[in-house]
Amino acid sequence: MRLEQLNFHHLRYFWRVAKLGHLTRAAEELHTSQSAVSAQIRQLEKQLEEDLFIREGRRLSLTDTGQLVFTYADNIFGLSQEMLGRLEGRSAGITRLRVGSVATLSRNYQENWLRPIMSDASVSLTLESGLLEGLLERLVQHQLDVVLANETVPSDPDRPLHCRFLGSQAVSVVGPAQRWESRSLRIPQDLEGVDMALPGPRHALRMQFDALCISNDVRPRMRAEVDDMAMLRLIARDSGWLTVLPEVVVQDELRNGTLVVAGQTSELVESFYAITTPHHHHAEWLDKLLGPGPGPREAGSVPPPSENP
Repeated sequence: MRLEQLNFHHLRYFWRVAKLGHLTRAAEELHTSQSAVSAQIRQLEKQLEEDLFIREGRRLSLTDTGQLVFTYADNIFGLSQEMLGRLEGRSAGITRLRVGSVATLSRNYQENWLRPIMSDASVSLTLESGLLEGLLERLVQHQLDVVLANETVPSDPDRPLHCRFLGSQAVSVVGPAQRWESRSLRIPQDLEGVDMALPGPRHALRMQFDALCISNDVRPRMRAEVDDMAMLRLIARDSGWLTVLPEVVVQDELRNGTLVVAGQTSELVESFYAITTPHHHHAEWLDKLLGPGPGPREAGSVPPPSENP
């Protein structure tokens, strides 16, 4: 079969059915009948001389060939959507940059990273926050240009991704200045029985901190566990408890003296990553934000230690 014989209209119908996993929903989205969608898919199967779906009553599941075709169709139509978005932005004289960030990532870190483009009137910025897996799904569908995260992603040949290591910084135990300014704690030894607010269990820092306490047989008194770094910052400021945080989260409070660093250890470090698709046509500003750096890595690789600028 030659390329000019491939009917992309049929391929699009197949893609929507495979994407939605439901013939009726696909027909409704495409504003046509189920029988018309089924006919288009049968014609595509005839062209390819391969079955794409296993039909069991009303249930459809992809064959091995169907899964392969779906993978390529997802890239084809995802890139088409990206192209239209880019052209729309160019026609309006702007560059669209769509950034996703995990909910546990410091808002201050995000702002610092994006600051170089925030004064450029030609850039239209879209920010989304959510769980890593959902953001990665939107990334591979070309609905996001980059995902900022504080953890790497597992290597997956069916979903190739690049992780660029942006930097890392020490994590501190911080507390209100009026109580902790004159003290220097050994971490974690001096945390036995101390009231603390900690990152939630989904946060990479929490796993580091728990492992450190267990290995030293230390049991702080956990008063709160919080996924959102902005909320944890408020608790650090107003509760009087000690809190485990990257200093960038409370940079303003440390600067004005509301909070102080009560202790640190080199065993608590937060790393930052920019995750992109390997074949992605980056917006010019995204390339500038990523910088020369150490370059992209395959998902799942481990970065060298580095200090965040």
